[in-house]
Amino acid sequence: MRNANPAPKTLEIHPLTPDRWADFESLFGMRGACGGCWCMWWRRTRADFLAGKGEGNRGAMRALVESGEVPGLLAYSAGRPVGWVSLGPRAQFTRLARSRTLAPVDDRAVWSVVCFFVAKDARGRGVAGALLRAAADFALARGARILEGYPTDDPPKPLPAPFVYTGVTSLFVKAGFREAARRSPSRPVMRLDLGRRTR
Repeated sequence: MRNANPAPKTLEIHPLTPDRWADFESLFGMRGACGGCWCMWWRRTRADFLAGKGEGNRGAMRALVESGEVPGLLAYSAGRPVGWVSLGPRAQFTRLARSRTLAPVDDRAVWSVVCFFVAKDARGRGVAGALLRAAADFALARGARILEGYPTDDPPKPLPAPFVYTGVTSLFVKAGFREAARRSPSRPVMRLDLGRRTR
C-alpha cells in the first residue's frame, strides 16, 4: 500500500559523514532533537548519557562521526535536512545489550535501526518510511543479512514524536519487516531478512 502522503519527490538520503555535520546540527536544533539527546541514548550507558545531556552528547556524536563511523542517514528535501535514522551493528548499542525486552532473538548477527527524527514540518509525508528503506539498502551494502527494529505498536491516537522515536510497528510492516519476538505487550522486535528482501 502506498503512503497517502508520499515523501517529497526531491527527497535524497545520504550517510552522515563529517562534511554533513552542520546539516545534522541544523536538523537536531539547539535541543539536540529531544532534551539534549543528540541520538546518543542507545550508544551510551544511562549514567554517561545523563551526564552528557546537551553538549556532552553532541560532542560524543561528533567524535563518532569524525572517527569515520557512519551512525545513520540524513534525508533532504530540496536541499534541506528533514529526517534522520540511526542504525548500525547491534553491538554498537550499549542499551540493547542491557535490555530484557529487546534482548537478542537468537545468536545471528544483526544490524539495528534504533531511532528516527523527522522535522516537524515534514512529518506525515513518508520521510520515515523512505529512511527505513534506505537503511535496509545501507545495511545490506555493508554486509548485513538481518536488520532489526524495535518499534512501539501503533497507538490509537497520534502521540508526540518523542514517544515514538523508534518508529511504529506499521512503519516496519510496510517495509517488509516481520515480528520476530515480543516480550512486551506493545514492543515487538521486528526483523527484515535482507537476503530475501524485495523492493
